[in-house]
Amino acid sequence: MAEQQEPHSLASTFPNPPDFWKAFTPDKIAKVGELRRAHAAGDEEGADHVRIPDLPEDLMALQPPPEPADGRWRVFGDQYMVCVASCVRPSWHRLRSLIPASMRLQLDDKLPTLEEQGIENLPATGSSNGKDAKHYDRAFELKRLAKSLLLNFLELAGIMSRNPADAEAKIKDLRTIFINIHHILNEYRPHQARESAIEMMQDHLDRTRTETAAIRTQVDKARKVLEGLGSLDLSSFKMEEENIAVRTATAAARTREEEREAAAMEREAAAWATADALIT
Repeated sequence: MAEQQEPHSLASTFPNPPDFWKAFTPDKIAKVGELRRAHAAGDEEGADHVRIPDLPEDLMALQPPPEPADGRWRVFGDQYMVCVASCVRPSWHRLRSLIPASMRLQLDDKLPTLEEQGIENLPATGSSNGKDAKHYDRAFELKRLAKSLLLNFLELAGIMSRNPADAEAKIKDLRTIFINIHHILNEYRPHQARESAIEMMQDHLDRTRTETAAIRTQVDKARKVLEGLGSLDLSSFKMEEENIAVRTATAAARTREEEREAAAMEREAAAWATADALIT
């Protein structure tokens, strides 16, 4: 029963946690490490990537599975393809010797054709103009598929009203149309990614230009202020300071003189008041 449920758990969008995590105990990890070092023949750096043949059954979960033979594997419900390092770019061949053999894989994340997935390609089978399939109008095909989808849905509604048991074939037709629409939309992904990258780069360029213009404006303002300060006559400032000092000293002397006169008048008034008091 567990073997029958395993494909569904691997292909589901949100799979359950795998059961083999229970095998990663400290003792088993230490045993696998010893076996890898023994098979590595003294190469400590490459010991982590050595595949151990005839591994005991209780340690099988501790060794990564081999690369898929057909270059296909499934992750979270999506199927991906890989190619060996021999198909990488020529500029990367110098790094090939530095990559362990078990890691010489490259993601080949290309969009598989409908024929490769075993699905009927409706635009290809319905075209009668003899043009190359790479140059057909995708927008026009989407409109055709949308109309065909509506027609098939109406036919399905009629079948369900008469004989629901015959609806399976029409449901398959609807599924095929939906997959074809989704496939055509996915063909726009490279163009969408390119346009998104262009928009991001243009936004970054505009933002950089705006910041540069603001910085240059502030630099011009600072330059004008410095030029204005440099054109001032310092002698006029010195004469003004001297005039201010003279005026300040004069005002202070006048204030002290007024204070002395006021004090003398107060003393004279006090003397006269004392004399008047003695006479009377």
